Order: sequence, then C-alpha cells, then structure tokens
Amino acid sequence: MHHYLSSKQNPGLKRQRVMTTIHRQTRGSSCESFSFLFFFFFFSFPLPCLFTVLSTLCLKVVRTSKFRHVFGQAVKADQCYDDIRISQMTWDSNFCSVNPKFVAMIVDASGGGAFIVLPLSKTGRIDMSYPTVCGHTGPVLDIEFCPHNDNIIASGSEDCSVMIWEIPEGGLTTSLTDPVVKLDGHSKRVGILSWHPTAHNVLMSAGCDNVVILWNVARGEAVMRIDSVHTDLIYSACWNRDGSRILTSCKDKTLRVLDPRKGTVLHEKDKPHEGSRPVRAVFVSGGKILSTGFSRMSERQVALWDPKNFGEPLTLQELDTSSGVLLPFFDPDTGVVYLCGKGDSSIRYFEVTDEAPYVHYLSMYSSKESQKGMGYMPKRGLEVNKCEIARFYKLHERKCEPIVMTVPRKSDLFQEDLYPDTIGPEPSAEADEWFQGKDAPPVMISLKDGFVATTKSVCNVKVTRRPSHHNSASLSLSASQDVHSLRKEVKDLKAAIEELTKRVSELEGKH
Repeated sequence: MHHYLSSKQNPGLKRQRVMTTIHRQTRGSSCESFSFLFFFFFFSFPLPCLFTVLSTLCLKVVRTSKFRHVFGQAVKADQCYDDIRISQMTWDSNFCSVNPKFVAMIVDASGGGAFIVLPLSKTGRIDMSYPTVCGHTGPVLDIEFCPHNDNIIASGSEDCSVMIWEIPEGGLTTSLTDPVVKLDGHSKRVGILSWHPTAHNVLMSAGCDNVVILWNVARGEAVMRIDSVHTDLIYSACWNRDGSRILTSCKDKTLRVLDPRKGTVLHEKDKPHEGSRPVRAVFVSGGKILSTGFSRMSERQVALWDPKNFGEPLTLQELDTSSGVLLPFFDPDTGVVYLCGKGDSSIRYFEVTDEAPYVHYLSMYSSKESQKGMGYMPKRGLEVNKCEIARFYKLHERKCEPIVMTVPRKSDLFQEDLYPDTIGPEPSAEADEWFQGKDAPPVMISLKDGFVATTKSVCNVKVTRRPSHHNSASLSLSASQDVHSLRKEVKDLKAAIEELTKRVSELEGKH
C-alpha cells in the first residue's frame, strides 16, 4: 500500500522503477519478455483505458460488412440431380449453365458430343434414357443459356462449330439433333461462349485458332472477326456490364481490354501473374478487373487491376498451392466475387470494395467431394424470401448438387440492402443496333415481389434456322404459335385423363 501511494505521488519514481524492472526482465528470453510486457500493461493501465485501447484495435482489424456472415449450404440429397455422367473432358470451362427454368450439363456421349437440359424441378435420379441435345460430332466444351430468353442455349464443340438450340417449355421429350442455328467460322475447336449482356442475339465465341468472333445469331452470320490480336490460346473472354468492352486472358501471359466493334486493343497488361498456368479474368465494379492465376512457385493468386493504370495491381493475394484453375463469378449487386477451383472441394468468397486492400476475404464453403464444374444462377432465379444471395450448381462425377449462399437475417421482410435492382431478361438493344454503335445500360428489375417472367421477354424471339448440311429447312418461331400448341397439348391430355378415368370406373363396376 505504501509502495502504491509513493509511486502515485512521485510519477518519476514510478517510471524509474518500471524501466529498471523492464531492463532486468528483457535480459531473459524473448518469450519471457513478451509475457512480462503483457502483464505490465494489463496491470498498469486502468481498466476503462484498457478496454478503450482493445476496442479501437478490434475496430481496425474487423471490417464492417453485411456479408461477413454469409454461409454456404448444400441442399438435401433428394433435391440433387443424380445419375448423370458428367463429361470427362479436361477443358477448363464451367461444364454447366443454369437459369430460372433449366439446368444444363455437359455429359459423356459416344459418337459425338452431348449435353443434358433438365427443368429445375426434375430432381432425383435421372434415367439413363433421358433425352439429350446431341447434334455435335465432337465433344461439347462449353454451353451458355441466353440471358434474354431462358429457352435458348448455345454450345461450342471440338467439331469447330457453334450451335444454337431452343429447349421446349417443360424440357425435352425427345433428343435434339438439329439446331435452330449452326454457326461455322472457327478452324479449330470452340471452347468459350458468352452472350452479350444487353444486346439481343449477339454471341461471342473464342476458339483454339486464337480467334474471337462476334455473331449476329438472328441472321446466323459472323459480323466481327478478331484474328490478329491474340498470339496464343485464349484462356477466357467476357463482357463488361453494358457490353461495350471485352476482356480476354491468353496463354501469351497478357490481359487485354478490347473494343469489340473495332477489334482494337485499348489496354493490356503483360504477365499479370508470373506463373505459366491458365489465367482467368472478369470485370468487376467501377470498370476494374479481377484476375486469378499462379505465381512462379505455382501458388494460386487473386489480383485486382485498374485498366487505366495497369502498371501495378491494386492488390495481389496468394491463396494456396492447389493446381486447379480458379473460376471467378462476380455479383455486381453485392460486390461479392466467388472463386471456385476445378478439382477443389471448396468455394472462397471475397468482397470487392473501393477501400484498401480492395479484395476482402469473407469466408469459405467446404465439402468432402471435389467439383468438376460449376453453374451460377442469375439473381432473378434466387429465393429472396430466404435471403439467398447466390446459388451454385456443383458438378460431381455422377451428380449435380445445388449449393445455396445465404445471409442470416431474422426478419421475414424483403431485405432491400441485399437485393437492389438487378439485371432483368429484357434486352436494351437489338443486334443490328449494337453493331452499328449503340451502347445501352442493362434494363433493371426489382425483386421485391419475386421475379415473374413475362411472355414478351421469354417467348417473343424470332430465330431463323440457317441452311446447313444437317437440315436446309428454315423455321420461324413465334410466341403465339407456342402458346397455342401448349394449350392444345394440355386440352388433349385432359381429355385422355377423363377417358382413362371413365374406363377405370367401368372396369371397377364389372368386378
């Protein structure tokens, strides 16, 4: 007690004693010194001051974000799609495409290439005899649903062709062998497909001939051919938000931002990642670019770039030493990017912001089985009443397993901060307008009352079947004919059910 009072009355004496004691203690091991300093500060500071210091440190370490507690969860076994022979090809594409109506997966097929298209509701075991889309003569490498028509899907194959297919309402009843449109223009296999985000019937394809082609699908012709830019195999190609720019990554270790209608390079970055393994890149918010690749020591990396200043990355983070290519999926509504590694059993997710270090790690979904491919549901296909912000369709060797990403919220009300207006299915320009120079922002929709597809956006698409060696007939599809034929089928089915019910009643009366 006397020691405490004398120290309090004479601060200089206290400092002298403290420094002497620290000097004696730090002559020991570093571990002992650290322990002593910890206890010294703990017992020297008054408790209120100590809590203030600790809380300040915690605020600096823990960043505030509404997506910090996002968690992933696989659906129950009866909600998976089982007994599907997923393709064994070693191509680094998603192998899966999904929209609010259907899920499509590339499957093994003898004598050519095929993919299967299932209504989302057709879960459980899929029969071996279920019809497929099997018009390609070589293995299918990539598939993608049209963002403006949920019944239209494009496929690229080793047979050097791109085919456009229309899936009937309710799914396939017989196998499809004749495409609506066949696009020939590549001299080697076609491994990358991407529909324009805002212009109707504009499709980009990239092949192993190092050529990017922009197609007017309604006319069935190649309008733009970019064949003098890439010197080696193209790893990835994607559009920006309004489709005014194309971003490509290439085996020549260069990222390029292109003007799609002129075919010129606007910005390029040599060696975004030092390693020789494939690089993937996507546009994120604010026109920035997020890339995934490998270091010289084969460590997987994620980096963020400003194309206006490509000299140094805004951030570059090393993740692990796995060998699978990281497939990035970016959600512009939330600013969250999901990294799915081929051959991995996990999905990492990060939040991209304007504050350093720009790419903030959130969490990771882990499972036991590795993924052979991944499909990503558009925002309009999510269940907003369950605070679902993303849904993936993970491909195993013999099944497809949906994985739901959820933000935990107690309220059952619509969460406006999680669901700002999102991109809808309505195009903002036609193909001819876009090729003539029109850029238009995407048409946005609200998810507050749940998204309901309109007849206009889904069915009012006219596609002409181009002459080909498979089929030289031409076909014009219209919404009114489809609706009329569906009504007729329903009417015929009702009549057949009534007839069967009547016969059953008669047979029961006889017995």
